[in-house]
Amino acid sequence: MTDVDVAVVGGGPAGSTAAYAAAEAGADAVVYEKGVPRDDRERLGPDSTDAAGFLDYWLDVADLDVEDVPEDVVEQELVDAEFIGPSERVTVDRTGIDSDYEHFGFTFHRAKFDDWLRERAEAAGARYEAGTSVTGVDSQLSGTGHEHTLHLGDGETVTAEYLVLADGPQRQVTMRVLDPLLPEGKQASEVLSPPSANHIAYQEYRRFPEELFDDDSLKFWWGWMPGETAYPWVFPNRDNVARVGLTMPIGLDVEDFDASEWRLLREDDEKIPSGSEYIRRLLEELYGDEYDVEADFPLANGHGKSKGTETYPISSTRPIESPVEAGIAVAGGAMGTTSAFHEGGDHVAHRTGLLAGRLAAEGRLEDYNDAWHDAIGEELKRNVAMADVVSDFDPDDWDDTIHVTREMLAASDDGQIISKSNARSAAGGLKLYGKYRKTKFGLRKGRYAQLRESDYSF
Repeated sequence: MTDVDVAVVGGGPAGSTAAYAAAEAGADAVVYEKGVPRDDRERLGPDSTDAAGFLDYWLDVADLDVEDVPEDVVEQELVDAEFIGPSERVTVDRTGIDSDYEHFGFTFHRAKFDDWLRERAEAAGARYEAGTSVTGVDSQLSGTGHEHTLHLGDGETVTAEYLVLADGPQRQVTMRVLDPLLPEGKQASEVLSPPSANHIAYQEYRRFPEELFDDDSLKFWWGWMPGETAYPWVFPNRDNVARVGLTMPIGLDVEDFDASEWRLLREDDEKIPSGSEYIRRLLEELYGDEYDVEADFPLANGHGKSKGTETYPISSTRPIESPVEAGIAVAGGAMGTTSAFHEGGDHVAHRTGLLAGRLAAEGRLEDYNDAWHDAIGEELKRNVAMADVVSDFDPDDWDDTIHVTREMLAASDDGQIISKSNARSAAGGLKLYGKYRKTKFGLRKGRYAQLRESDYSF
């Protein structure tokens, strides 16, 4: 006799949405969230760290109606994004993908977003146990069914028929649960190991001078710092506060790069700069001639995880399928659906959680892998293909790509950005387009997943 129908590990977008969907479908669902204190939240909750923005079609990917999102969650409506290379730049005012949302996108307050998802799950009847960690899981599998015993940090245990693993890119519980189900050489603790499978991200909440605060545009700097899909960004929030952040691979060696090629490296760097040093250098490069960065761009107290700053992991691995026959679904960042390329993945986390919770409640979890491939497969193929194409780009490559993109946009008369006809209009466009299409073609039939359902044995 199980204690609950569906147990969820992790209370972020995937976990809270899984609990909401399961409870709404009539299941007894509970979320276990270890909980962290944050300066921008009064109670314990998930880490809630992400650049926190939605593009227009991401709402459709998430299966989320913006009208349902509370007003205080949304920070700024967006009209475009600017991509800035060492010497080239392009402003993109559309995603080129059909969407019901009428704007380019919006930024949002991630902690308030997570709190709303929690409240929605609780209103549907799910329980949310904040401050309760899961230290281990014992899974009993037989021909007649499955049962999972969760060991909690307070010494208690709970049994569940279905288990949703949504513990984010760190995957501390996910790896321990999946390892016994995988053969040597394909174990989750190897292919999903956070130091090799994640990027590290760091951001600061800075208050900008009024004349410099761009409240409706995202900004990304490509080719300014070394590392595969490494880049700084600025996301506007309310009251002249913007998130100034960056993402980069873990464990880079400064000796592997020529400092003269990268605007945010210095010849006397003995190691890769810290996140805070990178941000200081970025602001100095942009505004140092006229402004005192520390005085004119102060950290905003009461924002972020602690003292206006936060550090967090982003999955940079390909996604994995779940051992659904064992009554286990992996969702959100734990399965690798977030992306270091497009910065964030709340939309895909929300959708995978929605599917996992609903199918578990209906006793149809065996359909989960097919369901998430159908729902978010195109999004994953795009991001994996783009990340593969740019994996070894240097600053000149980024300048060339941004230049080509600008010419393709100027030639676009159908709203699309990436198309063969647009590529013909730009010198080098067909070469870039061909490489992207070839890479994407190689990912068809779910090949972007690095662990398949058939890899598990139990």
